[in-house]
Amino acid sequence: MTEGEVRFYYCGPTVWDYGHLGNFRSAVAADILRRYLKFKGFKITHVMNITDVEDRIIAKSQEAGLSIDDYTAKYIEALWEDFDALGCERPEIVPRATRHIPEMVTLIEKLLETHHAYQSDGSIYYRIASFPEYGKLSKINFAGNIAGASDRIDTDRYEKEDARDFALWKEPATSTEPAWDAPIGRGRPGWHIECSAMSMKYLGETFDIHAGGIDLVFPHHENEIAQSEGATGKQFVRYWIHFEHLKVDGETMSKSKGNYYTFRDVAAKGYSAAAVRYFLLSVPYNKQINFTFDALAGAEKTVAGLRDFRARLSEARTEPGMTEALHETTLRAAQEFEGGMDDDLNTSVALAVVHNLTRDVNTALARKQLREDNQRELLDLLERFDTVLNIFGDYTQEMLDNEIQNLIDERQEARRRRDFVRADELRDELAGRGIILEDTKDGVRWKRK
Repeated sequence: MTEGEVRFYYCGPTVWDYGHLGNFRSAVAADILRRYLKFKGFKITHVMNITDVEDRIIAKSQEAGLSIDDYTAKYIEALWEDFDALGCERPEIVPRATRHIPEMVTLIEKLLETHHAYQSDGSIYYRIASFPEYGKLSKINFAGNIAGASDRIDTDRYEKEDARDFALWKEPATSTEPAWDAPIGRGRPGWHIECSAMSMKYLGETFDIHAGGIDLVFPHHENEIAQSEGATGKQFVRYWIHFEHLKVDGETMSKSKGNYYTFRDVAAKGYSAAAVRYFLLSVPYNKQINFTFDALAGAEKTVAGLRDFRARLSEARTEPGMTEALHETTLRAAQEFEGGMDDDLNTSVALAVVHNLTRDVNTALARKQLREDNQRELLDLLERFDTVLNIFGDYTQEMLDNEIQNLIDERQEARRRRDFVRADELRDELAGRGIILEDTKDGVRWKRK
């Protein structure tokens, strides 16, 4: 462990299709973890794997008549497009399973040497009985689940010593199935060995944080611990973080139920990536979140409101000095934000702090209590919050073209003459051009629809 540094591994996607909302619930949660660690001043080494070989990929690629590289290429490209759209920072290192076969083979060889693994019918399995601590992460009691305990296990004994044992290296089922030549025999890796080999290559035999979806606790992460600690004799991971499920209308998402949505499906319905991100942050990562389109529509309005608030704050005309009460409000918001995030990354508390601050500042604006120093420190604080939340986006004051500016000026002149009929006509014409006007105490503000 190095002071001031965090080494962090996140179990990334299997690129057999476009990423769905559940995938991105985890990805956004991992991004929040990464961003908050940076916010607190840590240097981050963040690794996210891409699983680009497994049963579904093999089946789909063969069905399409493509190599696994060619089949997965478009889904990897789409992953990064969606990842970027949702405001996730890219990890420092993104290893692909197919590019790390030698590391997996070396790890399997160590497990064979230490008798944690054995060969059977051309494949290699991990011997769970050799690791007495198996189950320590998931807290599952495996007592009684031993070879010979059931008819199903008896059937499996021809291939495995124990039904619980899992594949490290698989003999190809057909001559056309992707496989690699190796000293341990021709084959391909099992799913679990990939993450152990890649995480330890880039982060060391013991590292700080391992994150992933709650569905990975067992068997994936349990198996990672067994094979990694079996090979090294050292603690594999210091802290585990697991992200809870995303439900759709209270049910598990599945294509058969017709409630399966990729991020692209939602974007095609006109919802913004910022609204999706806000929705995913609205519930802490360790609580289940229920997706509905009503909730997403609400998130859309909320994000628009927050961005409009930031614009009003940026454009407000202020006088020199500072209002002490608003300064105290700003300091309190900063403390409460960190308090919420320090409490197991509670993003719902952090968002509540932002909304409370918005309300208080709007009141100050209405009472003309905002001063230059308040404005500056509030904008700095929002920017600092957004290094973690990333929901406000970049702010640039848009410029109107001359024709539209002339219409706004003409409307202002009509209002001055008290020609409200003409002023309303000009407002309607501007609305037809996608420009919404807002008359404030500081003058006319506008925004695009």
